[in-house]
Amino acid sequence: MRKFSCDYRYLLLLAALPFIYIQMRLFATQSQYADRLADAIEAETQCTRQTRLLIDQISMQQGRILSLEEEAKRQDQECRQLRALVQDLERKGLKKLVGDTQVPIAAVVVMACNRADYLERTIKSILKYQSPIASKYPLFISQDGSDPHVKSKALSYDQLTYMQHLDYEPVHTERPGELIAYYKIARHYKWALDQLFYKHNFSRVIILEDDMEIAPDFFDYFEAGATLLDRDKSIMAISSWNDNGQKQFVHDPYVLYRSDFFPGLGWMLSKSKWDELSTKWPKAYWDDWLRLKENRKGRQFIRPEVCRTYNFGEHGSSMGQFFKQYLEPIKLNDVQVDWKSMDLSYLEEGKYAEHFANLLKKASPVHGTDAILKANNIAGDIRILYRDQPDFERIASQFGIFEEWKDGVPRTAYKGVVVFRYQTQRRVFLVGPDSFQQLGIR
Repeated sequence: MRKFSCDYRYLLLLAALPFIYIQMRLFATQSQYADRLADAIEAETQCTRQTRLLIDQISMQQGRILSLEEEAKRQDQECRQLRALVQDLERKGLKKLVGDTQVPIAAVVVMACNRADYLERTIKSILKYQSPIASKYPLFISQDGSDPHVKSKALSYDQLTYMQHLDYEPVHTERPGELIAYYKIARHYKWALDQLFYKHNFSRVIILEDDMEIAPDFFDYFEAGATLLDRDKSIMAISSWNDNGQKQFVHDPYVLYRSDFFPGLGWMLSKSKWDELSTKWPKAYWDDWLRLKENRKGRQFIRPEVCRTYNFGEHGSSMGQFFKQYLEPIKLNDVQVDWKSMDLSYLEEGKYAEHFANLLKKASPVHGTDAILKANNIAGDIRILYRDQPDFERIASQFGIFEEWKDGVPRTAYKGVVVFRYQTQRRVFLVGPDSFQQLGIR
């Protein structure tokens, strides 16, 4: 019995040996398979990475191709524009005009975009007074963009030179909700002024917009202003505009003022000032940028009491802001003033503060809240002191003049003083808390 048991264990051992061998071979085969599977997965991962890298490279190349195509398109447009400009200049004889003994006083540029009907009205108004003195004031139309109606309208006039600003660079606004139009306008202004000052080498440029009519003495006014601009370096620019130039607030077409507030809307700039401004021109809102103290640097603007431009543009980038209240009632001067015979030396920096202070000292002081009622009871000029911006806005609203300030300066103000006529020849001076001190009045 014991012998049988030993044989049985011996047989089991013999049977187990093949099984163990088979298991060992199976394990070795599985290990090899696992290694091969891992190698395959790694190879697949490597292949995927290389494929993605190749796709990224292809995408980058496609982006560069598109960028190059856009650049080629832009350069082609610019070449066509330059060819058209050269042909236009040759046709109109501008080279001869500028080369004649008559040196231009200033180039006149009308900034246009997509309002062909407005542009036609503006051109007709300018040519009415510019044609007899075209050699003094070469006329340019600078169009931003490619509106065909504007281009066709501008090219239909032989008396002017057409320029076209084509800008394909995307606009990125700095703050949410900003209008792209204001960025495009700033780019257009810089391009056009660079063209006129640096390419055509004008010493002065008068900037108009495509929704303006001009007064009969517009050019004589700017000729007189050019002398002031050259002589007095404290004058930043000459403007034809008065923000408070509505019919009820003006009287004397012969009176001019200095102002710390840039009026715009028909203004003349010299090349020396543009040399300073061009290098730091803003991305948008160029007019408010010019009103900043850091850019004015204590310099001022010459403005008339009665406007030499009239803005009829109810529809545009500003969407009619202020039009009905402030722009439509503007008085456009209709008197032919002989500016050549007038002595404007009182506007020079060394004399004007004293001149203006004397006007202010002669005005009767008015106090209290019922300023308009008291003003009606005084025959001569009056002055009203305001404490701060809210107080100024309260008084200004009673009279109906502009309440707006920019960088601490009310519209039209000189040394904090805003002056306007009130329904008669009587002047009203709204006087700031430190205006007397700035003017040297004790």
